[in-house]
Amino acid sequence: MSDQLAQVLKEDGLDILSKLDKISILDKKESYNMRYVSATEAKQRLAALLDAAQREPVTIRRQKRDVAVLLSLQEYERPRALNTAGFQRFCDRVAERAAARGLTEDRLTEILGDEG
Repeated sequence: MSDQLAQVLKEDGLDILSKLDKISILDKKESYNMRYVSATEAKQRLAALLDAAQREPVTIRRQKRDVAVLLSLQEYERPRALNTAGFQRFCDRVAERAAARGLTEDRLTEILGDEG
């Protein structure tokens, strides 16, 4: 964090950002800076942490244990989109295999109807 930004944040009562520890976390494709803050500080400075989470994830610690991560909606949506796409690919593969073995929608309805 630049000294100028830290000074502005301090003047606005947001000096929590200058207190946060940073470490580098290596992802397969990119590296992230992760900020750490205590649960007490998180309660006191939630607005500042919400702003910080737009730039990088913020880990909240309680009694020296990581208990939560605050991250932007964009970062949250990224793995969800990958999971959704992966699940759709799985479903497509299952459907292809079922069709190759002769399973039709009529037969599936018949099978599922027998369970009720």
